Amino acid sequence: MQQKGEPNAFDEISRRDFLVSTVASSLLPTIAVSQHNAISRTNISNRQPAWIEERPLVIVGSWDDAPIFLRRRGKVWTWLEDDWHAEQTEGTVENLKKLGVTLAIVYFYKGFGLVAEQGCFSDAKKLAGLCHKFGINVGVYVGSTICYEAFLLETPEAADWFVPDYLGKPVTYPHQEWRKRVYFMHPGYREYMKRVLRIAVQEVKADLIHFDNTSMQAEPAIFQHPLAVKDFRRFLASKYSSEELKNRLGFQDPKFVLPPRCDWELSTIEDPLFQEWADFRCQSLSCYYQEMAEFIHGLNPAVAVANNPASGLSGNNTYWLQGVDYPRLLGHTQAVWSEEGNDATVTPEGVLVSKIRTYKMAVGLNNRIFTYVTNLYVGPSSSEAQMKLEMAEAMAYNRQCLGMVGGIRSVQRLSEGAKRYIRFFSRNFRLFQNMESAADVAVLHSFATLAFNSDRPYQSTWLFEQALIQAKIPFDIIFDQHLKDLSKYRILVLADQECLSNEQLDLIRGYVKNGGGLVATECTSLYTEGRVLRPNFGLADLFKTKSSMFLDNGIAVLLEGDRTQSISGPIRNSVQRGRVVYIPHVKPSIEKPTGLPMSSRYWKLPLNWQELVDAVRWASGDQLSLEVKAPLTVATNLSILRSSGAFLVHLVNYDVEGMPKVENVEVSLLVPGSEKMNQISVFSPDTDEVQPLPPITRSGRLGFVVPSLNTYSVVEVR
Repeated sequence: MQQKGEPNAFDEISRRDFLVSTVASSLLPTIAVSQHNAISRTNISNRQPAWIEERPLVIVGSWDDAPIFLRRRGKVWTWLEDDWHAEQTEGTVENLKKLGVTLAIVYFYKGFGLVAEQGCFSDAKKLAGLCHKFGINVGVYVGSTICYEAFLLETPEAADWFVPDYLGKPVTYPHQEWRKRVYFMHPGYREYMKRVLRIAVQEVKADLIHFDNTSMQAEPAIFQHPLAVKDFRRFLASKYSSEELKNRLGFQDPKFVLPPRCDWELSTIEDPLFQEWADFRCQSLSCYYQEMAEFIHGLNPAVAVANNPASGLSGNNTYWLQGVDYPRLLGHTQAVWSEEGNDATVTPEGVLVSKIRTYKMAVGLNNRIFTYVTNLYVGPSSSEAQMKLEMAEAMAYNRQCLGMVGGIRSVQRLSEGAKRYIRFFSRNFRLFQNMESAADVAVLHSFATLAFNSDRPYQSTWLFEQALIQAKIPFDIIFDQHLKDLSKYRILVLADQECLSNEQLDLIRGYVKNGGGLVATECTSLYTEGRVLRPNFGLADLFKTKSSMFLDNGIAVLLEGDRTQSISGPIRNSVQRGRVVYIPHVKPSIEKPTGLPMSSRYWKLPLNWQELVDAVRWASGDQLSLEVKAPLTVATNLSILRSSGAFLVHLVNYDVEGMPKVENVEVSLLVPGSEKMNQISVFSPDTDEVQPLPPITRSGRLGFVVPSLNTYSVVEVR
């Protein structure tokens, strides 16, 4: 509990941030919500240590193998200690070097206590020394739960950090009740974690700190802690004046506010206090990692920071469920983990499953994704094919990181085909370093829309992105702050982005009037950033149509029948120098049930996917930079190398199991100086040769044909 005179969490690290946000919010309407204030608060640069930028990242890890953890978890073996110490031998590390491993993430701190885990610190220091000897960078694992039976023997005051029971149940790690969860903004906990980090940085000489369980730290139950209740009230009082608070919530003083409790699926989040609570949790998690990152970089600016929000962009409302708002959170990291699954494949139902969205999100926020490469061990051909496809996807969409290819010892059992892909990535690293997206299309993920409605906006946004992926139209995922400068994009897609502020509407209008293309669907702009219903679309002047809806208990519901009769299809308009398309409906092939995540089982191409794609092409003035003719199960990415100005066309065959070879892939590029680009080379881990291609210039576009695509090829155009 907070002691008398003890500083409040937000006093210590966020007072200056709230001052910044107050100035920023004064420029916005009276009812200003989170994303604008949050963006202004995210003022730390996620600086990039030189080592993480300069080398290909091929990762192994071992953070659940320490005897202290395994014994408490149970299900152990008599040779446990032998296995543990076998990881920390020079021979093991030398084999990692031969395989091309560049980063090993090792066990360091699981929450048993500084005394209890002293031996683990010593082992981590020994292993880190061996890795550094062979030129392998070292990350250390730092958990967020507390193994209280051992921990309280050393630090009995930590009992005040624990979260009380929520809805009658203890708040612990799933299925491991001996791992309690804490209110991470408690001053005592934060200071304790700095002691842990100091050992990691100064004694173990870690190159990277891997914070685990980020996805659980800001779940709703955590914020029932008494100190969290006080912090929430302080958050509201700092964010709003008394008059603004009255306009927002109906009262002027948050003195008696309590965090909401619910045990039901939330579709739309209408209650403004629920909305503010989601914003508060997102901001709290960002503040915590800002403080930890600044502390780490104060000890050694060359240490990178990674955490584990876990679910990526897999269709979950991470804002509400986890308190995870990626633009805020990733302002303080260089890498984030994804444990979403979504292994690259084409399902029997014809759904192309991928982590493309997650990769795009992280890269666009100056991070890279750490994720597991599946089917790690030698087995049937399908295992090797799957692993190569996962690596291909990472090369095409991630930022210079192939992923985690195995455990510290188990990686020795990799198949020859997997090793071949690792060698290709390392030898051709110049093709994956210092590159940036050359996409024409930006797809907006607005905070207020996706935080306050878990249904239609997720369905429409994910399906619109699916249409772009399978139509081979490169796109970036952008967030609210990116609306301030859209100059690099030809087209902005607003797929049912319902909640937009007046400031955002003006930015979008300015973009269109200056020549940008806009494609919007369904309820886009029908609500303010506080999910307050407008009488008509906020962008009705661009759409040239009125909303068709009725109110059901105060909730706007689109009239499907009336709308279909009044709007037979997309509405296309020219607005000054720009083009605008309004589409009344993204039609799912598989309807997502209300309240459930937009998981990959619902990602089948929408019924009107061609209509969506045609709208994007028209809005661009038929001037898309990349056109590719290949089956719908081939995906592409377009990037540019900063060092040389060369363009890279990545090609990934997601249906490699059913279609092992795709022949004669036709590519057409419209890029500056196309007539001077006559050096075209195809690189692939599926062949030993670099294949030159003859250029074909036609109507101002540069064309070429890739004769054969197996799993992955990248074409360099110089």
